[in-house]
Amino acid sequence: MLGLILIDHGSRRAGANAALDNMAKRVARLRPDAVVAAAHMEIAMPDLAAVFSDLVKRGATNIVILPYFLSDGRHLSQDIPQLAAAAAANHPGITYRIGMALGPHDALAQLLLERSGL
Repeated sequence: MLGLILIDHGSRRAGANAALDNMAKRVARLRPDAVVAAAHMEIAMPDLAAVFSDLVKRGATNIVILPYFLSDGRHLSQDIPQLAAAAAANHPGITYRIGMALGPHDALAQLLLERSGL
């Protein structure tokens, strides 16, 4: 079964963390064949290790980590891969991969224009 984990940095602001939960629910509606959850790198819970374990308990055997980041910075190139490898080490036989940053992408450019009312 497919597991999808949306991951962001995490915030001290509850509203910012709730926004990721909201996006995870939207993704779940688009992919009813998958188990979907949100995780935060730091500051807020749940963290990636906890969500990875939860999805495995819910039947996920192939997990895709979806970074909720605009660009491919240090978090995507170093931090998330390290956190993912540590989480996966506790679950032999479970495959995982990490998706790409949201941008740059034409869909994001269109969304910027749409959200600005243009």
